[in-house]
Amino acid sequence: MNKAFVRESADGVDDDDEIESAPIPAGSKNYLTPAGHTRLLAELNHLLRVERPEVVNVVHWAAGNGDRSENGDYIYGKKRLREIDRRIRFLSKRLENAEVVDPLLRESTSRVFFGATVTVVDESGAEAVYSIVGIDEANPGIGRISWVSPLARALLKADAGDVVRFQAPGGLRELEILSVEYTSLD
Repeated sequence: MNKAFVRESADGVDDDDEIESAPIPAGSKNYLTPAGHTRLLAELNHLLRVERPEVVNVVHWAAGNGDRSENGDYIYGKKRLREIDRRIRFLSKRLENAEVVDPLLRESTSRVFFGATVTVVDESGAEAVYSIVGIDEANPGIGRISWVSPLARALLKADAGDVVRFQAPGGLRELEILSVEYTSLD
């Protein structure tokens, strides 16, 4: 197929791809906990102040070595620079639309909202603890679930003692909410 009809750059990298994280639902804000906001800001600052200048120096040095078409340092450096710039744009957009919600500032309630740490029990009696966090902070391995996930959507606005149902990959599941806490997630 003619390259005029394919949306790719010459090296096969599409600079507009933003596949780092799930998209924010239309009309929603990018909710983050204070710790998540701090982590994203630290990553952005590291990319801008440390990694990008180092790669620029390597590319500048490699460009001075002559033939760029067979210069591995130059080719890899330019590719890495595009990756860094893509991540900087992504983080800048996410932080620009960020709404920081501190769970510690929420008044005491047994209702589940963003930032809540929820203890649940399933049909088999197994307990689990989930913290509802921002899209960019989700880490299911440690019980941090995104507020847009099916489980979090089922839990949101429910109270301690309620039974919620949600569609899991393995089928319909039912969980009883044992407790709801608003604590620091660090």
